[in-house]
Amino acid sequence: MTLLNEVPIGQRPLTGSLVEQFEYGLDAPICLTWELTYACNLACAHCLSSSGRRDPGELTTAQCEAVVDELERMQVFYVNIGGGEPTIRPDFWHLLQYSVDHHVGVKFSTNGVRITPERARFLASTDYVDVQVSLDGATAVVNDYVRGAGSFDTAVRALGNLADAGFEDAKLSVVVTRHNVTQLDEFKALADRYGATLRLTRLRPSGRGADVWDELHPLAEQQRTLYDWLLANGDGVLTGDSFFHLAAFGENLPGLNLCGAGRVVCLIDPVGDVYACPFAIHESFLAGNVVTDGGFQTVWQTSSLFSDLRSPQTSGACTKCTFFDSCRGGCMAAKFFTGLPLDGPDPECVQGYGELALAGQRTVPAQSQDHSRRTPTRNEPVLLQLSRRDDLVGPPVSACAEHPLAGYQDGHPSKIRSD
Repeated sequence: MTLLNEVPIGQRPLTGSLVEQFEYGLDAPICLTWELTYACNLACAHCLSSSGRRDPGELTTAQCEAVVDELERMQVFYVNIGGGEPTIRPDFWHLLQYSVDHHVGVKFSTNGVRITPERARFLASTDYVDVQVSLDGATAVVNDYVRGAGSFDTAVRALGNLADAGFEDAKLSVVVTRHNVTQLDEFKALADRYGATLRLTRLRPSGRGADVWDELHPLAEQQRTLYDWLLANGDGVLTGDSFFHLAAFGENLPGLNLCGAGRVVCLIDPVGDVYACPFAIHESFLAGNVVTDGGFQTVWQTSSLFSDLRSPQTSGACTKCTFFDSCRGGCMAAKFFTGLPLDGPDPECVQGYGELALAGQRTVPAQSQDHSRRTPTRNEPVLLQLSRRDDLVGPPVSACAEHPLAGYQDGHPSKIRSD
């Protein structure tokens, strides 16, 4: 058998496990996340992209179509479309249909605000489309604390509209926090009620999530509760490989159990910037731009950042750990945004090494961009008002308009552009 450390740097081994193969990256991502807009009608306390206001420099309809054309040529299986709230973009439904017509499947995440009965019927009649409705509490009290007043009712109404329209297997997408980890059975029951599949994801300390991570991330004993629950229910629950750091408890959870950043996944943001990871929207993980750097394929296949990420980790504290082959060192974004070295332990390392690392000297990186609204809204979550960083006060870091729909006139993009 060819051992990983016998393979020249950057060359994929001809044998070995799927994880060893994927560590060297693929010619095209299996899937990618595409944030179509930073505009959002909510102001979720843990929003990883700090969404609220649209960026006036976001890709035009024609530029988005060109990206879809390129993904079709690369045979990308599907895109995860998000935001912000993607359905706020006036051309969202057109771009969804354009993607499907060009053999690129679409999975989009929504808070449900635009999933009307009419739209639900359209989605039920469309092939290769999946819908994820976001909900972070099995009750309004828990959910609205993080996502804002009325957001629970909006999400449940959307699930009901999809079910009534005959849409099969919608996803109920939950970010696990210390406040909702005790509601896992209730989430599963809620998903079952609407013929949906439960999808659990990990809270990352990125975007506004960095401001509230200390308050919201599950406690050590809750990590074990989550792990045990996933072992018992994992075959019927999706996780998107969010919890491979829990594998250090012993048994691997279903899934790839690998950080796929720059290897099998990446993110395109509203202005066309390509980042290695959907949870690491920061200049340190910026690989290029689909407009100015020769298109998405060029960025994916030639970026020096992606080349570095596709070199298997061969040093650092984590590789010396007995459990490294199970947890692979945990989440890159979680380490970075808590000021820990990328070859060190995950901040939520279940063996306790993360806690020790957090107690040492570290520098938490500042956000490189923020699209949060500067004035409170009626549905602003209580948590965000209590926990916002003082350094968010002041002029915006980009030429974004205050209103989430600013720059759109009569349902069409205006000529506003960023500097």
